Amino acid sequence: MTARIYRPAKTAMQSGQAKTRQWMLDYEPEQASEVEPLMGWTSSADMKRQVSLRFDTKEEAVAYCERNGIAYQVFESKQPGRRGMSYADNFAQSRRGSWTH
Repeated sequence: MTARIYRPAKTAMQSGQAKTRQWMLDYEPEQASEVEPLMGWTSSADMKRQVSLRFDTKEEAVAYCERNGIAYQVFESKQPGRRGMSYADNFAQSRRGSWTH
């Protein structure tokens, strides 16, 4: 029973940082998924796949694992370095490359 502690990445459908500031704790799957032959659904008898805990800080998640005797791995994510750019910058005289349609 190993737990993964990580910060979720933002989805492709959002432009903001919603739901990416908290730390998640998920359990590694203990059993492989099985395909149900009649309907073709993927199922598993592993109930820990359904458990997903959220913490405000990484230290809180680590303390929870240590307090409950859960083996864990921490996955640090690299924050993207972004440069703020406005729509008007596309038409600026100081633009580096040529802008054509």
